[in-house]
Amino acid sequence: MLLIFAGTALARGPWRASDSNTRGWELMSPEERIEHQARIRGFTALAECEAYQAEHHREMEARAEQLGKKVSGGGRDFCQHLRSAPASVRQSP
Repeated sequence: MLLIFAGTALARGPWRASDSNTRGWELMSPEERIEHQARIRGFTALAECEAYQAEHHREMEARAEQLGKKVSGGGRDFCQHLRSAPASVRQSP
């Protein structure tokens, strides 16, 4: 049964960052969006993922404040998949 769900997830392709799931999407350049998505996909250690996530949120909040805007999006915790991973995957090498 798990293979069926795994196959369905893989058929949809890799996760993609968008305005509906990325905090500060509208404040990022197209190049930053691509880099952000690539970094998220590359994390294997929970601590590194959480550190990047916190840094990204701080940066987007600062940009929004400078522009007199509010940060939108970000309803997804992109480190969640590492929280449920085996301990050997969650730790940095």
